[in-house]
Amino acid sequence: MMKNITLYVNGDKKELFVPSHKMLLDVIREDLHLTGTNKGCDSGDCGACIVILDGKSVNSCLVLAVDADGKELLTIEGLGNQEGLHPLQQAFMEKGAVQCGFCTSGMIMASKALLDNNPLPTEEEVRTALTGNLCRCTGYISIVEAVLSVPVEGGK
Repeated sequence: MMKNITLYVNGDKKELFVPSHKMLLDVIREDLHLTGTNKGCDSGDCGACIVILDGKSVNSCLVLAVDADGKELLTIEGLGNQEGLHPLQQAFMEKGAVQCGFCTSGMIMASKALLDNNPLPTEEEVRTALTGNLCRCTGYISIVEAVLSVPVEGGK
């Protein structure tokens, strides 16, 4: 069965006609052509597909697109602009938290959700917020350092 849905993607209203069983991740990548959100495990275990939905970090591979109807969706493409990177993206670069890059968009989006709600997290809070994100390259130290280095005004 097909359904009409409306998503507010990175500040823009998008009206889509999608199968009721289609996952949000697939809508983001296939219908919206926003490929910064990565498809990893397809079971919510790796965090590569994390986006912010109505202010909360979610694994988009576990959310039906129809359940996101009417909601605000922020993807990695919604951060930064032509003038420059978002402070979180800049911090990831400066601290060497980007290596192969596969996990990076999910790490950044999970970190942004944390900073939006807690602009001065402790190291333990950062590690807890990133629990569902797998990285095989960095060892997490540089990622945690990057999140902790973001200026308070850079979380939003």
